[in-house]
Amino acid sequence: MFGAPAVKSPVLLLQRHSHTNNTMKILLTQTPTVSAALGDTVNIQCSVSQNVHSSNYLHWYQQRDGETPKALIYRATTRVSDVSSRFSGSGSGSSFTLTISGVQPEDFTVYLCQMTRFNELTAHVIMS
Repeated sequence: MFGAPAVKSPVLLLQRHSHTNNTMKILLTQTPTVSAALGDTVNIQCSVSQNVHSSNYLHWYQQRDGETPKALIYRATTRVSDVSSRFSGSGSGSSFTLTISGVQPEDFTVYLCQMTRFNELTAHVIMS
């Protein structure tokens, strides 16, 4: 039914987002550019400019066009109960990863990492 495309589809970084809290500036940065085809495993990186000392603050979301963000992973590694096991999270300190195993057509959408210790900070990645 669905065959793997002949060319790789890019994962595109929109931009980084920063937030200042008092005198502390925290910056989230996500993977610049990677490629994915159906069936591939994709790793999306999210780096925090300062060590957050706890993975409890890092969360991953998926946002389809015209919809509100859907939680995928919370506290860096815990998958939300109704989310496919193809999605997993890892990392600690200042470096975190969302892994999508066996990419499916519906996975080509927007992904967000959020760090909630110093209010909400978000960076966006689009898989297209």
